[in-house]
Amino acid sequence: MSVSTVQNPIINTPAVSIWKAADAAKEKDDAKAPASETKAAEPSATEGVKVTISGAGMGMASAAKSSNSDIDESSLSDSAKQLLKMIRELRKQLAEKMAELSAAMADTSMSPEARQAKVAGLQGEVATIQAGLMTAQTQLAKVLKDEPPQAQMEAMSLMAK
Repeated sequence: MSVSTVQNPIINTPAVSIWKAADAAKEKDDAKAPASETKAAEPSATEGVKVTISGAGMGMASAAKSSNSDIDESSLSDSAKQLLKMIRELRKQLAEKMAELSAAMADTSMSPEARQAKVAGLQGEVATIQAGLMTAQTQLAKVLKDEPPQAQMEAMSLMAK
């Protein structure tokens, strides 16, 4: 059973708004204006959570969104697109774990036993990610088996990025 706030007027959820840095600056300027002008211009609403996103944050969000835009714009099937995105994510996770593993191996602040335990744990995580990556690549090969050669080449070039 699902409950919708639109269909159930008893449930009252405060509004959440996302603000950009420019909106925060505008509000700061509005705060300098006399209070009587501000209250007349704004409708009365339930006060909710205000989130301010910096320019750098907005840039990171658009970079994350555009990192898979080439896959989204390709002519491949939806299952192939999903697998390609998964492969990219697993490769990213693998690179991060390998960096952690390298740092743990070089960490001299831990006792040799603690370092060995941490390295062993990270090696297990790396093996798990590698197994997931191999599974995703095998699934992609199965999906692409019935596709035309052009689609296979497009998928391989996207996977290489």
